[in-house]
Amino acid sequence: MISAGLLLGLVFAISILAVLFAAWLANDLLKRDTGTAGMQAIAEHIREGSEAFVKRQYGTIAIISLVIAIALAGVYIGTGKGDLAFRTAVGFILGAVCSAIAGIVGMAIAVRANIRTASAARRSVSEALVTALRAGAISGILVVALTLIGVSSLYMMFGMDPQTTPFQIVGYAFGASLVALFAQLGGGIYTKAADVGADLVGKVEAGIPEDDPRNPAVIADLVGDNVGDCAGRGADLFESTAAENIGAMILGVGLFSVLGANGVLFPLVTGAFGLLASIAGILIVRGRENEDPIKALNRGYYITTVLAAILFGIAAWRLLGEHWRPFFYAGLVGLALAQLFVFITQYYTEHKYRPVKEIANAGKTGPATVIIQGLSVGMECTALPVLCISVALFVSYWLGAGTGLPNGGLYGTAVATMGMLSVAAYILAMDNFGPITDNAGGIVEMSNAPKDVRARTDRLDAVGNTTKALTKGYAIGSASLAAFLLFSAYMDEVSHHIGAAFDTVNLANLNVFIGALLGAMLVFLFSALAMRAVGKTAGYIIEEVRRQFKKKGIMEGNVKPNYARCVDITTRGALRAMILPGLLAVGFPIVVGLLLKYEAVAGFLMVGTIAGILMALLMNNAGGAWDNAKKYVESGAYGGKGSDVHKAVVVGDTVGDPFKDTAGPSLHVLIKLLATVTLVLAPLFI
Repeated sequence: MISAGLLLGLVFAISILAVLFAAWLANDLLKRDTGTAGMQAIAEHIREGSEAFVKRQYGTIAIISLVIAIALAGVYIGTGKGDLAFRTAVGFILGAVCSAIAGIVGMAIAVRANIRTASAARRSVSEALVTALRAGAISGILVVALTLIGVSSLYMMFGMDPQTTPFQIVGYAFGASLVALFAQLGGGIYTKAADVGADLVGKVEAGIPEDDPRNPAVIADLVGDNVGDCAGRGADLFESTAAENIGAMILGVGLFSVLGANGVLFPLVTGAFGLLASIAGILIVRGRENEDPIKALNRGYYITTVLAAILFGIAAWRLLGEHWRPFFYAGLVGLALAQLFVFITQYYTEHKYRPVKEIANAGKTGPATVIIQGLSVGMECTALPVLCISVALFVSYWLGAGTGLPNGGLYGTAVATMGMLSVAAYILAMDNFGPITDNAGGIVEMSNAPKDVRARTDRLDAVGNTTKALTKGYAIGSASLAAFLLFSAYMDEVSHHIGAAFDTVNLANLNVFIGALLGAMLVFLFSALAMRAVGKTAGYIIEEVRRQFKKKGIMEGNVKPNYARCVDITTRGALRAMILPGLLAVGFPIVVGLLLKYEAVAGFLMVGTIAGILMALLMNNAGGAWDNAKKYVESGAYGGKGSDVHKAVVVGDTVGDPFKDTAGPSLHVLIKLLATVTLVLAPLFI
C-alpha cells in the first residue's frame, strides 16, 4: 500500500506543474499582438464592462458568503461541536475563495484572449483556433488544479485521518457550490438579458445585423459572453470537481478496512492524472486552414480521453489492489458516458440533424410553431440521456458490487464519476473557446475589418456554439452521476452521525413524501425566478435601445451610441435578480431539514435532483436547438437573413437564450448545491 503522504505529494506536484503550465500559456497569450487601433478600442470597452460587473458581483457574493460562514460556525457551536464549527467554516471560506478565483481568472483571460484571437484571424483560421483554445485551457487547467490543491490542503490541515477527515472537509464543497450558483446565475441573467435586448430591437425591429456598432446593447451582449459563459462556467466546473472529489472520498471511507487510505485518496490521484492527459490533448491541437475546426478540437479530445483512460488504469492498478480491474472498468463507463452525452447533444442541437431542421421548417408558419417544435425537441431529448445515465449507474454499481467489498457498488458509481471528470480540464477549455471566438467575431465586425477576416471568425464562432452546447451536455451528465454519488455520501454522513446504517428512503413516510414534493417544486420555482429575471432585465434594455435609436444620427452611423448605459442597466438588473433564487436554493433544504428531519431531506434531495436533471436537459437542448435553427436559416436556408422564417426563428432563439444560458446551467449548480448544503448540515437534521 502506498503511503498517504506520498500520494498527496504526487497530487500536489502534478497540480503545481499544471499551474506553471497555465502560467506559461498565459504568458504566451499576452505576447500575441492585439490588432488594429479599432479592434483595441472595442476590446477595451468589453474588458471594462466585464471587470466592472465581476467586481460588483463578487463583492455581493463575498458579503453573502461571510454571513453564511458566520452562521454555519454559530450553528455548530450552538450544538456543542466547536472543533467541527471551525473546520466547516474554514473549509467553506476556502472553497468560496477558490471558486471565486476560478471564475475571475476565466473572465480575465477571456477579455484578453478575444482581441488576440480576432487579430490572429487576420492571418489564418489555424492561428486563431490555437489562440482561442489555449486561452480557454488556462482557466480549465487552473480550475482543476485549484480544486486538487484546496481539497488536499484541507485534508492535511485537518489531520489526514482517512476515516474522519473526509467528513470534516465538506464545507469546502458547500463554499464552492454557493459561489458557483451566484456566479452562474448572475452571469447568466446578465448575458441573456443583454442578448435578448440586443436581438429583439436590433435584429427583429430595426433589421440590422448581429454585432452592428449602431446597436447600443452590443457591448453589453459581448460582455455577457465573458461574465456568463467564462466566469460562470469556470465556477460551475470548479464546484463540480470539488463536490464530487469530496463525495467520492466519503464513500472511500467505507472501504478503509480493505484499501486503507488508498480508497479515500484515489479520487485526487485520478483528478491529477486527468490534468496530465488534458495538458497533452491541448498541446496536440493544430488546425488546418481548409479543415472544419471542430475536427482539430475533437482530435485533442480523443487523445485526452485515451490518455486519461490509460492513466486511470495505472492509478487503479497501483491503489486498489486485487480489485482494480472492476473499478477501472467503472471508470471507463464514466468516460464512455461523457462521449455519449457529446453525441446526443450534437444530434439534438446541430443543424445537420432532424431536430434542428424541424424547428427551422416550423418557421414557415410563424414563431408560435417554432416555440411548439422547440419545446417538443426539449422534452424528447430527456429520453436518451436518462437511459444512458441509468445504464451507466447500473453497470458501474454492478462492477463495484462484484468485488464483494463493503459498499463496493456505491464506490463503483463514484469511480464512474471520477472517470467522467478526468477530462474536465479539456472540456472547460472547449467551453471557453466558444465565448472567446464569439467576442473575436464581434470585435472584427465592429472594427470594420475585411470580409475575409469576418469569414474566418464566423467559422470559429460556429464551432464555438457547438462546443458550448457539448460542454453543457457534459456538465449535466457529470452532475447526474454526481447527484447519485452525493446522495449516497449524504446517507453515509447521516449513518456516521446516528451510529447506524441509513440505507433506505421510505417514500410512504409522510414527511419523506412532503420533502420529495418540495424538492421537485423548488426546481420549478428556481427556474421561474431565473427566467423572469432575464425577461425583466431584458425589458429595461429594450426600452433603452429603443430610446437611443430615436436619436438622430445613430441609425445613420454618424453618432456613437451610449454603450456604457446599457452595460450599467444590465449589471444592476442582474445583481438584484440573482439574490432571491440563490438564497432560496440555500435556505429551502435547511428549512426542510430542521422541520421534517434527515429522512425528509433524503426525499427532498432525491426527487429534487431527478426533477433538476430532467429540467436542465430540457432547457439546455431546447435552447441549443432554437439557437442553431436560427443559425441554419442565417446560413441561407428558407430565404436566409431578413426572411419571414428568419424573423420566426429569431423569436425562438430569443426564448431559448435564457433556457440554455441562464436557468439550464444554473440548475446543474443547484443540484449539487442542494447536496452540499445537506451534507454540511446533516448533523443538525438528526
